[in-house]
Amino acid sequence: MNALLTQARSRGGLLSFARFLGLALIGSGILAASAQVTVPMWPVPATLQSLAVLLLGALGGSRLGAASVALYLAEGAMGLPVFAGGATGLTAFAGPTAGYLLGFLPAAWIAGQASGSWLRGALVLTVAHLALFVPGVAWLAGFAGWEKALMAGFVLFIPGTLVKTGLAFAALRLARRQG
Repeated sequence: MNALLTQARSRGGLLSFARFLGLALIGSGILAASAQVTVPMWPVPATLQSLAVLLLGALGGSRLGAASVALYLAEGAMGLPVFAGGATGLTAFAGPTAGYLLGFLPAAWIAGQASGSWLRGALVLTVAHLALFVPGVAWLAGFAGWEKALMAGFVLFIPGTLVKTGLAFAALRLARRQG
């Protein structure tokens, strides 16, 4: 173990890991804050979480975006009130929104691939946003049936999805111009 720590320190690995972890914790905090901006709907509330997921992935990259989501999910599972409406604990992973929570992971990873041309960026962010709906609607169907799950868990969210994907794309384009 000492040899590994010495090697990590000598290459800057420990410092890089600490920086990465710190950024991922900030990302998880952004996700927690975005979950508290809630429009009550049943069975899935509308929040700013998907926008935060897209931004974390697109601006931080796949690894950092997914790590931020993983930390956020772990914080919620451990009982911190970080989920929408202040939901906490493992019961959140058994309720109707669990599929969406888990869908944040692939969405952040996919959003991290949004580089290159503006067309590629827009396409990747759209696919990333849609990717969180797949496990979300599939899980929700177990509670409400497929027809209701598609309507209440996807169709009603299309206008907000378009706006949030557009905002994430605009932020990505702005960041690319600045950097």
